[in-house]
Amino acid sequence: MQLKILDSTFSVLKLPTTVTIPLWALNSEIFSITRTDEELSIVCPTECLPTNQVFNNIEKDWRCIKVEDVLDFSLTGILSSLANPLAENKISIFAISTFNTDYLLVKNHSIEKTKIILERDGHSFNIIK
Repeated sequence: MQLKILDSTFSVLKLPTTVTIPLWALNSEIFSITRTDEELSIVCPTECLPTNQVFNNIEKDWRCIKVEDVLDFSLTGILSSLANPLAENKISIFAISTFNTDYLLVKNHSIEKTKIILERDGHSFNIIK
């Protein structure tokens, strides 16, 4: 699979389910927002976060890997082909799926190791700046 490592560093936040989706979360070409009956989760570039606000539930320093191809819904095992070798090497992921493709977030300190592991498993990378 052809993969891209996006240049931005991302954050993953959990807000109360009653909170209105904040406008700052929408200030990027790539973001993900999911509301459930338990939480409002936001994934966005860290640079979008307001500097005058403190967040209680936040994970910073994520890098995003995009599967470049548009994936057909009949395909199986896409995420597992990426996640399994990383899990075997003790690298945690945060996965996001869209209609077209999949994204994996890994901690910044693991991005080089992630790249090596996935290339060893036959995937290739284009680094986007």
